Amino acid sequence: MGDAIDLSGDGGVLKEIVRRAKPDAISPSDDLPVVDVHYEGIFAEDEKVFDTTREDNLVFSFELGTGSVIRSWDIALKTMKVGEVAKITCKPEYAYGRAGSPPDIPPDATLIFEVELVACRPRKGASVGSVSEERARLEDLKKQREIAAAAKEDDKKKREEAKAAAAARIQAKLDAKKGQGKGKGKGKAK
Repeated sequence: MGDAIDLSGDGGVLKEIVRRAKPDAISPSDDLPVVDVHYEGIFAEDEKVFDTTREDNLVFSFELGTGSVIRSWDIALKTMKVGEVAKITCKPEYAYGRAGSPPDIPPDATLIFEVELVACRPRKGASVGSVSEERARLEDLKKQREIAAAAKEDDKKKREEAKAAAAARIQAKLDAKKGQGKGKGKGKAK
């Protein structure tokens, strides 16, 4: 559909768009880092398929930027939109490198993936469009907790002051009664 785009700047990750997404399609982001993809991987050398999700029609899901996939996927998927299909050519240093991934991927293999970005979504426990709202909510909650803790501390101090004042009044009354009793006793003894 177009010329390959050098995503890594050194020819290590090339992307060619096979099918464009709709203009209003969403892309992975900090709020939507989990992606679902269909893919087929082939060796650049002989175009032999080494892995695919097409046979069982299952999606492969992972979170971008966590190191759970080869570097070229982290780089390329960030540039895609939901519905887009791209051919991604990955030089060994952006794939499995000198070690390969035995027994399926030999050392120093250049790989080509045809990847379709099916969906992107928030991490588990977050809902679409609410991750930034959740961060703001948590920040507000933190502030509310700090305010509540300060108020609780003030209440505790006030209660301690009130107890001390009450204890002082009681002690003063007891002292006064002792003083009155001593005076009465002295008066009676004379």
